[in-house]
Amino acid sequence: MPTPSTDLAPGVVASDWGWRYAGRQRWAARHLDFTIEPGERVLLLGASGAGKSTLLGALTGVLGGDDEGEEAGSLLVGGKHPTRMRGHVGLVMQDPTSQMILQRIGDDAAFGCENLAVPREQIWPRVRAALDAVDLRLPLDRSTTALSGGQQQRLAIAGALAMMGGPGAPGMLCLDEPTANLDPEGVTTVHDAIASVVADRHTTLVVVEHRVDIWTDLVDRVIVVSADAGLLADGAPREVFASQREVLTRAGVWVPGAPRGVEPRTPPAPGEPLLTTHDLTIGHGRAHPVRTMEPTQVPAGLSTTIVGPNGAGKTTLALTLAGLLEPLAGSVEAAPSLRPTSARFLTRAMHRHFDPARPITWASRDLLTRIGTVFQNPEHQFVTGSVREELAVGLKALGRGARDIDSRVDALLARLHLESLADANPFTLSGGEKRRLSVGTVLAAEPRVIVLDEPTFGQDRATWIDLVQLVQDVLEQGRTVISVTHDRDYLEVLGENELRLDIASPHPASASSPAGGRPAGHAPGERRPKDRQPSADQPSGERPSADQPSDHRMAP
Repeated sequence: MPTPSTDLAPGVVASDWGWRYAGRQRWAARHLDFTIEPGERVLLLGASGAGKSTLLGALTGVLGGDDEGEEAGSLLVGGKHPTRMRGHVGLVMQDPTSQMILQRIGDDAAFGCENLAVPREQIWPRVRAALDAVDLRLPLDRSTTALSGGQQQRLAIAGALAMMGGPGAPGMLCLDEPTANLDPEGVTTVHDAIASVVADRHTTLVVVEHRVDIWTDLVDRVIVVSADAGLLADGAPREVFASQREVLTRAGVWVPGAPRGVEPRTPPAPGEPLLTTHDLTIGHGRAHPVRTMEPTQVPAGLSTTIVGPNGAGKTTLALTLAGLLEPLAGSVEAAPSLRPTSARFLTRAMHRHFDPARPITWASRDLLTRIGTVFQNPEHQFVTGSVREELAVGLKALGRGARDIDSRVDALLARLHLESLADANPFTLSGGEKRRLSVGTVLAAEPRVIVLDEPTFGQDRATWIDLVQLVQDVLEQGRTVISVTHDRDYLEVLGENELRLDIASPHPASASSPAGGRPAGHAPGERRPKDRQPSADQPSGERPSADQPSDHRMAP
């Protein structure tokens, strides 16, 4: 192992450390004993729910006080309790939206530097360099709310990178699933940016990532944790993966070279097009047009995947197809077999806009059983205080009986490995557990079409296999699935009908032919919406002066 540096980097000492969230019987992490030397680079692995994010939260001093949970043992960063080291440890959280503080990209990326009292003349060169390092080359006054999930993740990383280096900078960097929402090029870009930051050994690095092959060339050491058994493995990457291969695979760790564990099905011939686009322009309001689509169809009974780089409009297209985002122009048309037969669930004011062919005009209750959507951020669809209640919400809205609801919820809890968390608050789950719950809330109502945005985010190998098999089961029942994903393994298993979007062209760049030979879409030429004009949030010119962006704010 290379010799670490102690100039700036703090070390970590855990002695029988554990944490249990308030109201939980089960410990999120327990019996952890390890030492991380200053300047060491560590990859932290473990099954979904093993306590990895909890440990990162503890290292950065953000778990909260006694009212938030119970701490056992001892955890020291730089010889002090982590709460006394706030500001000395940088954190990129699993959910990038939880770290977006300010409205504009430049201000948000500069926020950490401002809180470190970095001189003004140094902040904006750092911000520019950090944004360039993660390839987020957008105007500094672009609205953070207009970014895609992958772009938000790049922004969160850029904010951390801008703080690194120089007097008073954090000497430790903790990254929680930093590449989960990134396209393949973005993964490489972020890896290289992090590598440059830790190259001089003045920064201790702890990375949580389920896909370990991304980081094995950069880290010195792998630590594998279990919620119940403490450490499962600890050592150099090659040694750990060679000597503990079977143990780690059984524990759900993605061991390099391990078989995928599930194979593609033989898809049926495509059914009727359930959803068809006509002259469709998508975006988040007139100020944020994303692209104009060529005619696109979603055939019944197949798995349709929407792929492409960050910022290409994948999530925007998925939400528009799902009837949750109004087209800027054109329409999404549902097949007659998918349409509601009446507008009885709509208010009187909404009746005059109702068109059974257009999902955007349907009542929420009609969407429940026809087009169900799993959002990119699971927390955006949680509305109750327990996992069990969350799974029952849709069924109650449909008027199902108590016995039917209990039976369906119990089956989903078992299938999604959430039985032990049935009474837990959904917002306290791990990222992988939140994702499985969000999928379950949609499956409960058994819609004919299911839209999944990054369905395998935060999953270990075992839960990934379960989720993919669950999607296959849904398809075997004759239902239709639309998935937005960067997961190459998921695409190999479920990429039956692919819609590929490209930033350089505002239409699907290509679409593979589904089983049966009918093309899903085509891209004969570029078309732009007539009313696409630059707006205050999307300026067409160069970035504003990095030295004097308008409305610049200094932290107190």
